[in-house]
Amino acid sequence: MKATITLQEGVSFLATGGSGHQVVMDGPPAFGGKNQGSRPMEMLLYGLGGCAAFDVVLILRKMRQSLDSLEVEIKAERADEDPKVFTTIHLHFKLSGKGLKTSGVEKAIELSAEKYCSAAAMLNRVATITHDYAIIETENSQD
Repeated sequence: MKATITLQEGVSFLATGGSGHQVVMDGPPAFGGKNQGSRPMEMLLYGLGGCAAFDVVLILRKMRQSLDSLEVEIKAERADEDPKVFTTIHLHFKLSGKGLKTSGVEKAIELSAEKYCSAAAMLNRVATITHDYAIIETENSQD
């Protein structure tokens, strides 16, 4: 896996991953940015949320659960002193589907958090990561 980060202007950077996809990162105006992209620390949260969501979707599909939608809301706190690492991170999973089993959802989230999500494994070394979930029953399944 590789990535290249290229300075664009001020403190705006273009990140290019080995997959060829690109993302703009930028800082606030107070630090010379134009607020035209996500902050690098936000990108870490995106990675954690994406990793966890990916795992949960795949695990629920293997369980033959009828998942229509998934959203992960993340709230994080950072240390006051430099380096301002994350100290706590909370993931709230909002899942909707027809007949989703609580036990399956709990197992999928647990497996992601404890076994499969590499981002969680890394961030868990500096931050306490917690999670909870809400299941919304839907009438019709898209699966």
